[in-house]
Amino acid sequence: MYAHWETVPTRWKDNDVYGHMNNAVHYSLMDTVINTWLIRTAGLDIHGGDAIGLCVESHCVYKASISFPEAVRVGLRIGKLGRSSVRYELGLFREDGETVVAEGHFVHVFVDRETRRPAEIPAPLRAAMEKLVIDE
Repeated sequence: MYAHWETVPTRWKDNDVYGHMNNAVHYSLMDTVINTWLIRTAGLDIHGGDAIGLCVESHCVYKASISFPEAVRVGLRIGKLGRSSVRYELGLFREDGETVVAEGHFVHVFVDRETRRPAEIPAPLRAAMEKLVIDE
């Protein structure tokens, strides 16, 4: 179960020589959906905010092939929300929303922009994140 969904089109350049989406693109899609949500919905100021999120861990399990010109339905949820860290969990699906292409996660640690020391997730950002927490 995912709390937020986005549909992302594949591009011609996403295919590898074997005719399916290159594995690096899966990570790029996950990173893009996370950061689009952070900026547009949660209000993260990537240029001037005091805290920034650094990716300290990522993982992807590939389940099925997909290729251009298919679109990818990406589901996003938060599996763990800490004081300064968050674990985003994502599912990549075919356009039908049924066939799982890949499942993965990203962990961000929020740090002070200047010192790079861990910082509490800012309150407005945390409030938005809490809406994506799914307990399974």
